[in-house]
Amino acid sequence: MDKLNTAVIGTGGHARGHLSMINDAEEMRLAAVCDLDEGRLEKAKADFNAERAFTDYREMIEKCDLDVVYVVTQPALTADISIYCLGKGLHTSVEKPPGLNSADTRRILEAEKKSDSIAIVSLNRRYKPEILAVRKMVLDRGGAVHCAATYNKPISSMVDNWGKSLLINDAIHHVDLLRWFAGDAVEIYSESYLGDADHKQRHNAIIRFANGCRGVMMSHYAVGFRIQRAEVHAENFSAYLDLTRTFKCELYEDGKPYEKPLDLDAVGGSDFNETHHFIQCIKENKQPWSNVEDVVKTMELSEAILEGAKGKKLRI
Repeated sequence: MDKLNTAVIGTGGHARGHLSMINDAEEMRLAAVCDLDEGRLEKAKADFNAERAFTDYREMIEKCDLDVVYVVTQPALTADISIYCLGKGLHTSVEKPPGLNSADTRRILEAEKKSDSIAIVSLNRRYKPEILAVRKMVLDRGGAVHCAATYNKPISSMVDNWGKSLLINDAIHHVDLLRWFAGDAVEIYSESYLGDADHKQRHNAIIRFANGCRGVMMSHYAVGFRIQRAEVHAENFSAYLDLTRTFKCELYEDGKPYEKPLDLDAVGGSDFNETHHFIQCIKENKQPWSNVEDVVKTMELSEAILEGAKGKKLRI
């Protein structure tokens, strides 16, 4: 396969991670970057050796012979830009969240169905090699019987273009992580409430999954520190994960510590990431793990948490 001519729309902090992965991928060529902020745009062009730079994504798509576009913009803009790219026949990586709500996500899905292109949603916890290795261990032992996730931050104000929900725009990573460990959710009990300001958002949920597993999701903003932790249990097996800074993992089996290292080679190796997976999907014309249709379910689960659902039944 010839190299995939690739462009990135948006060059902020999240985009720089994607730009690094694109540069590291032998199968991709960074043809262009696009951003309204010209200073940030020129820095990204220089730092990542992009061939061209644009402030208008439509002009970029018209003038460049592209195969792949990464849409790494604010959530309020993501859906419409992604739909435009899919309409132009481009394989499209959609930054999380894929729109402000599940209706936006379904609009992206409909656009993908009308195209011959593949879309992936950048829920990157699914692609972290250590998480993949733990997930494989859980599945090899019959699947999850319980899982839990905590996602807290000391955020001090709302972010422009994020909509009203920090859970959907940020903590969705760990809502999706629970689904990645346990599968489809079928019922939820939740309580969401505000402190004395819009950014002081608190979320607590108990989730029942189709396989019988139960999960707990907790996310609180305007608290003391950024904490991201999770745990997942199978029969006679437990994994405690800390994703706050450097990944840490404690494993236990049959009442004692599991001393062997994680088998990263079995899940693609230590360098595996979502861009590697996306390239493989494009080569083989197959749906990514975090495809848009599946992520609609993550968005709907997030919305159910926000609703303060009391035994709400969910679609699977």
